[in-house]
Amino acid sequence: MSEEIFDVVNEHDEVIGRAPRSEVHARGLLHRAVHVLVFNARGEVFLQKRSMQKDTAQGKWDSSASGHLDSGEDYDTCAVRELREEIGLQLAKAPGRVLRVNACQETGQEFVWVYRCASEGPFTLHPDEIERGDWFAPDKVSQWIRERPGDFASAFVLIWRKLFS
Repeated sequence: MSEEIFDVVNEHDEVIGRAPRSEVHARGLLHRAVHVLVFNARGEVFLQKRSMQKDTAQGKWDSSASGHLDSGEDYDTCAVRELREEIGLQLAKAPGRVLRVNACQETGQEFVWVYRCASEGPFTLHPDEIERGDWFAPDKVSQWIRERPGDFASAFVLIWRKLFS
């Protein structure tokens, strides 16, 4: 499998080039990603525990689905793709955008659009991406982050605090 190619962007999230994933991460180049939070009818959020095979934040809890935009891909298309690839959730159109996060250290130099959608599952978890997943009450997630932020991917902690603090 060939290495993913990402768009490299400037501080205004405008495409200025392209580079392989490994180079983007090694050089700390600005690039793009999405995070999607899936909530059920009880108001619980589905979180995934990242696989130990991931290149960053191995074994950390994270958004329901997240991932990088491929070169030439837009945020909405990526959100739909990541939901399908990571948890098997098929959507005809992108879920609603709820938050934009500028590239920073916590996001790994990614500009991020955060989306929110509703689903009851069950989900089909991609084994190379996700160790396991579960539903959590938002107040429990907030308490868990306060007590043990190291259990979570840093971008998720930033996103959760912006949305629920």
